[in-house]
Parts: sequence; C-alpha cells; structure tokens
Amino acid sequence: MTTAEILKKVRRIEIKTKGLSNHIFAGEYHSTFKGRGMSFSEVREYTPGDDVKFIDWNVTARFSHPFVKVFEEERELIVMLLVDISGSSLFGTQKQLKRDLITELGAVLSFSATTNNDKVGVIFFSDKVEKYIPPKKGKSHILRIIRELIALEPQHSGKTDVRVALEFLNNVLKKRTITFVLSDFVSPPYDNALQLAARKHDLVGIHVYDKYDKEMPPAGLVQVLDAETGQMFWLDTDSTSIRKQYAGAYEENNKYCVQSFRKSGAGLLHVSTDQDYVKVLQTYFKGR
Repeated sequence: MTTAEILKKVRRIEIKTKGLSNHIFAGEYHSTFKGRGMSFSEVREYTPGDDVKFIDWNVTARFSHPFVKVFEEERELIVMLLVDISGSSLFGTQKQLKRDLITELGAVLSFSATTNNDKVGVIFFSDKVEKYIPPKKGKSHILRIIRELIALEPQHSGKTDVRVALEFLNNVLKKRTITFVLSDFVSPPYDNALQLAARKHDLVGIHVYDKYDKEMPPAGLVQVLDAETGQMFWLDTDSTSIRKQYAGAYEENNKYCVQSFRKSGAGLLHVSTDQDYVKVLQTYFKGR
C-alpha cells in the first residue's frame, strides 16, 4: 500500500469512526469507564439536602452563612489497545477482513477515549511485541495510531501469542489502565497472564471472527494457505470428518477463550466480520 493510499484510508476511517465516537459512544464510554476518584472543583452556597460533611467551614465563617465544597470526577484515564496483527487477522470472507474490523474498532475506541480527554497507547503483537506506542493525547497521536493499525505488518512471524502482549502490558504499564485486547485469540494458552493483567487493569477482550472461522464451506478439493505458518496444502472440504474436525477446533478454542476471560473477571465481546459492531459496543457499554 502506497503512502497516498494509506493516508486516504486513514481519512476515510477517521471520518467514519470519529463520527461514531462523537455522536454514539461518548456518553456510554464516559459512564462505563469512570475516573479513579474525586477532586475539589469549587464552593457554592448550601441548599437543603446537601451533605453537611462537605460544608467548607472557613468560607462559611467568612460570609456568615453556609457554603459546601463541590467535587468532580477525576476523568483522565489511560486506554491501552492490544492489537493482534498476526497472519490470521488477514482472513475474512464477509464484509471485511478481521484486520479491517480490528482497525475500525481500534479507531472508534481511540476517538472515544480522546473525546473524554484520556490518553491512548497501543501494543501491536503477533507472537512477539511488534510495536509499542506509549499513551498520549491529541488528534495527531490518534491519527498516527490509525496509520499503524492500517499499515503495520509483523516482522517476526505470522503466528499469534496473546500471552506475550499481556506480559508486556503488565511489565510496562505500572498505572491502572482500561485495556482492550483485539484478536481472534487463535493462540497458545494465555490464561495465567490474563488473570494477572485483569487484577491490575480494567480489561476487555474483543474476539473478532469470521463466519468461516466457525465452519468450513463445502467447496471440493482446494489448495489453502495457513496464514499463521505460511504452509500451503490441499484440503478436501467436502469431507464430513475434516469439516467436523475444523468446526471442533474452533469450538474448543472459543470455549477456552470464554472460560479464561470469565475466570479472570475480565469482559469479553464477540464481533463477526459481517456484524454491526456499533450495536455490540453500545450493548456492552450500557450493560456494564
């Protein structure tokens, strides 16, 4: 992809996802992910029903009638995106590739965070950490993140290892963050690292999948490429046993993913490449 093509795609994604963030998710995001405490804002005159413990006695004595302290939520948070850019993210048979869906989700979450004046950082991973963008604020920072979401390719291999990204998060971010893990979770075991991360951070997994990740369509003898290993081989997709084995592998992986997130206490969403992710995010934000 040329620089001009990347910039054009960045602009297109910015227009779409920034609009969603401003008009749809701003309120839900704000109410779902609250600040860590309250800070003093101002004083105002006491009105019946105010909690007497908030009376400012110094100001009250000065003006000879009661005033109370007003506090506001400390809103600034850190949002971290853990983004899977492994080979399997380049699969998609419906509206878009899993990688394209991950890019849009990452952009929406980034704009939602920056609308609320929160910092955003990203850990891109395959079976290694491919790139780390430390948390910062600002539109130019978000646009840089979107450029990387679109264009960054793995330098190590096409495989996935969620554990690597979670361990990096635990080591690098000492402060509590809101963390979204965007992946298809086709990965070696990661439950121990997930439990540690979920204790320290407010963590949500977004499981991105395609219809044909779940079931193999009968299409006769076809040559296929394993995106994670790079191996080519012939596969009889009409074989009932092979299709059953394929579906069973997906179900086993999905079951492990669901159980791991539930055990850790982290949230988990499932979004398909042919699904309206807007509704999925809104339902999750409102249900928390």
